[in-house]
Amino acid sequence: MKLSEKKATLSFSDGSNPVEFPVYQGTVGPDVIDIRKLYGQTGMFTYDPGFLSTASCESAITYIDGDKGQLLYRGYPIEQLAVNCDFMETSYLLLNGELPNEKQKADFNHQVTYHTMVNEQMQFFLRGFRRDAHPMAIMTGLVGAMAAFYHDSTDITNPEHRHISAIRLLAKMPTLVAMTYKYSQGQPFIYPQNDLSYTGNFLRMMFATPCEDYKVNDVVERALDRIFILHADHEQNASTSTVRLCGSSGTNPFAAIAAGVACLWGPAHGGANEACLNMLEQIQANGGIAKVGEFMEQVKDKESGVRLMGFGHRVYKNYDPRAKLMQETCKEVLTALGLENDPLFKLAMELERIALEDPYFVERKLYPNVDFYSGIVQRAIGIPTSLFTAIFALARTVGWVAQWNEMISDPAYKIGRPRQLFTGEIARDVVEISKR
Repeated sequence: MKLSEKKATLSFSDGSNPVEFPVYQGTVGPDVIDIRKLYGQTGMFTYDPGFLSTASCESAITYIDGDKGQLLYRGYPIEQLAVNCDFMETSYLLLNGELPNEKQKADFNHQVTYHTMVNEQMQFFLRGFRRDAHPMAIMTGLVGAMAAFYHDSTDITNPEHRHISAIRLLAKMPTLVAMTYKYSQGQPFIYPQNDLSYTGNFLRMMFATPCEDYKVNDVVERALDRIFILHADHEQNASTSTVRLCGSSGTNPFAAIAAGVACLWGPAHGGANEACLNMLEQIQANGGIAKVGEFMEQVKDKESGVRLMGFGHRVYKNYDPRAKLMQETCKEVLTALGLENDPLFKLAMELERIALEDPYFVERKLYPNVDFYSGIVQRAIGIPTSLFTAIFALARTVGWVAQWNEMISDPAYKIGRPRQLFTGEIARDVVEISKR
């Protein structure tokens, strides 16, 4: 970051001396006021629940311009990456800062491919869970448990250890998600196959059985690969901030990523696409497309308690660029699978049409976000709704690892320690129990 010539001055209405703070500039985006010395100079903290106006770190990985509807990975627009690159190229970019050339891509693919198997004992760990457990409950445990199996790469001060951990997490996450799915179905685990792509391998581990050969559908493979790209990173969101905060204590990367998985589980974050599909299925059950207008009127009534899932975003105040790409992918998959008349997709299109035309939604800038269509795509592929968030975790792992590694590599990083505005009881004495 670059120090700006201007400074910020904090003045007080009680006549106290004003205090100056330096201002820093990023390459793009708003300037930031450096308030690290605020407490030392004034004895006060800032108060910003939810970090609405606070930059928690310096990063060079992902940038979002919510007003423009722009998402950049290392400077590259998401629209270009989703069309011209695969998930492995995108992963290399996030981890290393530049897109790979042919040799770099081949070497990276080879590294990831030959780390996709997990320790055989992980199967016994998995079998300790109930078969009807939520996949995210299982994934939180499995990812955290990796530190017990791969403790030869947990020295965070060693760059080589950090690299091996990054490769292991990226490579083994699809295997763990597929194992979680197979376990819930009572089916045998399918081992990775090294001659398949990252995404093709995942599809085979998910849907193949020992009874017959499984051929990966090219359209489905491209669609899922695009889902991975669109979800790979998203600046300092809740789960990424969780990974950074957890990792700032110096814990091993597997524990930090497990914390991110746990955070992602929430319906306001990674669980949003699951909630969106549940909403569409509920509308369909209550009368289908004929009831969409009535549903949208209920959404506008604050007293109804009806929520519109898959629209609007904390950061984007314009159309989510990922949603446009996901809508295209949705049409391609449904057509390829002979599901172009899918009632849920028709419902989704009608909901979007109303939201883009009705002044109530237009004024509030409630545009479709990426979760709105990704659930329909995954459902068409055959992925159960309960597994949607685990798929999200699989895709986001590379972003989490890149962000964690960036933080650990920064010699100035410190353990995260937010302050608070305390409103509880002041100091008081304990009274004997007989006198309370």
